[in-house]
Amino acid sequence: MPASTRARSTVSRRDFARLFAVGGSAALFSSPAWAREAGRAPALPQGVPASEADWAAVRAQFVMPPDLTVMNAANLCPASRPVLEVLTRETRSVDEDPSPMNRARLYPEKEQTRRALAEYLRATPDEIIITRNTSESNNLVSNGLDLGPGDEVIVHADNHPSNLQAWHAKATRYGYTVVVVEQRNPHPGMAYYVDAFTRAMTPRTKVLAFTHLSSTVGDLFPAAELCRVARSRGVLTLVDGAQTFGLLDVDLAAMQPDFYTGSAHKWPCGARECGVLYVRADVQARLWPTIYSAYPGATGFSRSFEGFGQRDEATMIAFREALAFQTTIGRAAIEQRARALAAQLLSGLAGLPGVRVWTTPTPALHAAVVSFVPGTLDAGRLATALYERDRIAITTRGGQDRPGLRVSPHFYNSPAEIDRLLAALGRYLKTGV
Repeated sequence: MPASTRARSTVSRRDFARLFAVGGSAALFSSPAWAREAGRAPALPQGVPASEADWAAVRAQFVMPPDLTVMNAANLCPASRPVLEVLTRETRSVDEDPSPMNRARLYPEKEQTRRALAEYLRATPDEIIITRNTSESNNLVSNGLDLGPGDEVIVHADNHPSNLQAWHAKATRYGYTVVVVEQRNPHPGMAYYVDAFTRAMTPRTKVLAFTHLSSTVGDLFPAAELCRVARSRGVLTLVDGAQTFGLLDVDLAAMQPDFYTGSAHKWPCGARECGVLYVRADVQARLWPTIYSAYPGATGFSRSFEGFGQRDEATMIAFREALAFQTTIGRAAIEQRARALAAQLLSGLAGLPGVRVWTTPTPALHAAVVSFVPGTLDAGRLATALYERDRIAITTRGGQDRPGLRVSPHFYNSPAEIDRLLAALGRYLKTGV
């Protein structure tokens, strides 16, 4: 990806008008992805904040109907028009001509996506593995490390199952021990978790596996500090980035994890069934492949680790398009937008009677995932009513662990949509569902 497409914190209305055609695809994205590797977009100026008109132009690049509000980015995001166009075009191309000659051009396309991922995460292409999603990436790590009796793996109780249950299941098979650091609610602060994970480490600890941002209530963890402490003790770190990749301006060069994972279908707004696994160069020799097949990558660790067999290159090319789309808008601007929407929601929820908010209101400790209990209302019935009557899609959280509703807005959402959700919640709290 050329330097001109690197993240910008702000954008101007003039450049948005030029880059995004409201209600349709921009001319910027009209040519095939493989035909425009250089000069993807003009450089965006710095120092001019985007207006609501600019964000409306961005929203028009998604095919969701204008009257439908979807705030469920922690689970699944829509792909933008540019991503859909590339995905459709590349899928059709292979189905129209599945010959080896036509498909031969797709192999270097995968490597272009690897380079784009490396630049996006501030890593090197030799450290990037293209997977199907975060769950597969997490399991490639827990499957690939040599662990056995006498070894310990430290996890957090609020990890995703692919980074929690997976370790327990493999501990039963291989005989190592899993140590669980319990979650605290509300968020007890970064220093608490640095201390808790540090105290849990022993000379037997081999791996520290934690979630960068929890999918339950949106707690943010001190990733760089935890990686630093673990590294000083010779402990490997696996950072589950499912909820930060594409939301926060993640810098792996600064964080310095040994492994970092993410999915295209969440915050990056890419195609489904595509993800990333970062494996730091210094630890690659310690990770065994668990899948042996054809079609490995062409550079670095991917040559020995990424032989996953027949792949869907269309999703990989679309993945690169999603990264380019975000980079054109400005990664810092996207993060600021999502954080601002979450802060607006938290402020509004604080004024609703009977609502219990699980997510901390402290800005430094959360990002754009907000969970709460809607008073005495049944969360499932309320979510259904919001979708069917108000055209607002959020999700429920069941079970005993901080149940209720979860809202995860992204850059394609607006302050007006947050206000609409708050008004609907207030109405149902008064009238019932």
